[in-house]
Amino acid sequence: MRKIVDFVKGIFIGIALVIPGLSGSIFAVVVGLYESILNAVNNIRKEFKKSFLFLLPIVLGVGVGILASTKLVLWVTENYKQQSYFFFIGLVLGSLPLILRKIKGIKFKPQYLLITVAAFVGLMLISFLLTGNVDESAAKLPKIEKITGVDDVLVLTFAGIFSCATMSIPGVSGSVMLMVVGHYGSVYNAVGNCADFLKALLTGNLDEAKVAASSILVVIPFMVGAVVGIALIAKILVYLLKKFEAQMYYGVGGLVAGAIVTLLAEAVKDPSFSFSIGVGKFLLILLIDAVLVVVGILCTKYLDK
Repeated sequence: MRKIVDFVKGIFIGIALVIPGLSGSIFAVVVGLYESILNAVNNIRKEFKKSFLFLLPIVLGVGVGILASTKLVLWVTENYKQQSYFFFIGLVLGSLPLILRKIKGIKFKPQYLLITVAAFVGLMLISFLLTGNVDESAAKLPKIEKITGVDDVLVLTFAGIFSCATMSIPGVSGSVMLMVVGHYGSVYNAVGNCADFLKALLTGNLDEAKVAASSILVVIPFMVGAVVGIALIAKILVYLLKKFEAQMYYGVGGLVAGAIVTLLAEAVKDPSFSFSIGVGKFLLILLIDAVLVVVGILCTKYLDK
């Protein structure tokens, strides 16, 4: 049962990795896996079997979440953005009891509150500076559709190292980091083709499978870079959690609060979130959004068992 729950948690993390503005590491905090994942990655050489068996269902879940997100979830978030983001807000709100449990036994010091505020403000600035300077529609176009030389391999490997190292920090969106280096479209176009490849194989359409397979190679150097990036940053983050546990969790609290505000800011951009559509319709939308927040909180509560 534990493995199944971890698999489902992995799916949520995978979904968050794909959608620009969402943070996979925040969702790892939300479902109570962040510290455990860091420790498993950090100890994989010393305790290979234990770490591998722990990470396997999570990684499989992340893979399923990413494959689903490139088609289905991205369509849902683009066509029902407001409702999707209120559900995500509920998921993040549901993580607050987990963080409170972590800091409950820590003696409070005034400087810890300053760390919370600094983390909150820092995330707001990062969100504004990065997402404000990225043209999402342009960034979603693939620059590399198939490997044509060593340059493509090196560029994609760097994109993997950079985006996955930075996204390991709670609050940082890996998708936005990929947009910053200009390869969100390249990577997720290739991931989408992985889904098309599997579908073509299952339906016996070999011609379509061959076409999709040519771009799947784009994923390989990116994944190599991703493993390197996560391995490098995991050691640093595990050290910080051991030496500065109180400061880290008060900081994570600030990042979670910042994530809620960021998601809310995205949700209310929807044109339907306005009295201009009529008071009755607006109140109905508010009710639906409130229900989705509650559903999100309940999902996190269940996953935190």
